[in-house]
Amino acid sequence: MSSSNKFTSSSQQNTIWGAAFLMATSAVGPGFLTQTTVFTQQLAANFGFVILLSILLDLGAQLNIWRIIAITEKRAQDIANDLLFGLGYFLSFLIVIGGFAFNIGNVAGAGLGIEVMSGLHVKTGAILSASLAILIFLLPQAGYLMDSIAKWLGLLMLVMIAYVVLSAHPPLGEAITKTLLPQQFDPIATITLVGGTVGGYITFAGGHRLLEAGIKGKNALPQVNRSATTGILVTSIIRYFLFLATLGVVATGLVLSKENPPASVFQLAAGPLGYRLFGVLMWSAAITSVIGSAYTSVSFLRTFHPILEKNHRYLTVIFISISTLLFVWIGKPVQVLVFVGTLNGFILPIALAVMLVAVRQKRLVGNYRHPFWLQAAGWLVVFIMTAMAIRSVMA
Repeated sequence: MSSSNKFTSSSQQNTIWGAAFLMATSAVGPGFLTQTTVFTQQLAANFGFVILLSILLDLGAQLNIWRIIAITEKRAQDIANDLLFGLGYFLSFLIVIGGFAFNIGNVAGAGLGIEVMSGLHVKTGAILSASLAILIFLLPQAGYLMDSIAKWLGLLMLVMIAYVVLSAHPPLGEAITKTLLPQQFDPIATITLVGGTVGGYITFAGGHRLLEAGIKGKNALPQVNRSATTGILVTSIIRYFLFLATLGVVATGLVLSKENPPASVFQLAAGPLGYRLFGVLMWSAAITSVIGSAYTSVSFLRTFHPILEKNHRYLTVIFISISTLLFVWIGKPVQVLVFVGTLNGFILPIALAVMLVAVRQKRLVGNYRHPFWLQAAGWLVVFIMTAMAIRSVMA
């Protein structure tokens, strides 16, 4: 193999892993950490079932959307506009609004992480973190840096949470039993969890990244499947580990802080070192989510006009800057982090339904036949998420 082909292969592998971790770290943001901790407090070991259900719903959404983007070789908004003119603009509006709300929470989480690590004020940490994200997008190798940062910080998060799980000594038998046979179920927790994992922009993060890197078409489907399932697997492991760590703490009767629930889990489980580790974890989760949210949200706008395409980096800078200013103005990071997951849970069934209708149009996909089991799984996710969204509103 020539050195050029080796470089191409290595670069593609980095992108495949990078897309998986971009999706995973976009999902494993500060909202993810806060939601998981808050709902474990409320549901205890029963929350394991909500996680299991969310994993199945996540797979049904991700595999469908990533494959449809790859096979059409178009971004989601262009697929939607080709299906029905104007639909792409509507979908983009939903995604960008949801991504924007999410990014306020991401910036808030970065500020919380900096505060724990250094003692700096939350808002100062948020501004510094946002400045770093802006710098990354302004550099020539932004795509490569984004893939690498997502991958390595994602692995670091896995290691840190595993350490805290071992320190927390959770009741594993009870956790596994109630994951499979729960005694309590909460639809609002489920829609928030799924919304925070694959809702809104997160569903499209990896698919758009692979498309931009040229990994597309029927021949690329095995790589697309591998990248999507890897992203879900990483997200699920981190979620379940955090659930176990929180369960280990609350099972002993200890009370978590209302101001920063996940931080108190780490502190109570592993002492002062755990508290500092939480700062690193929260910041890592937040900065990767700021990057993923900004990249994916702007990817829904850049194809609408050549000027937007040409200046997409500056559009990304504006996106991050405004969300940071809004957080500095609004404050209340914990409330923001829980709310945005629920918001994105409402967007998922709309976006997924559009993609599932599009994949049945021969003028969009040619001779490609989307697997029946994937279509069925996708529509099941749409119906379940729609029903839970309606129920949560009426509750």
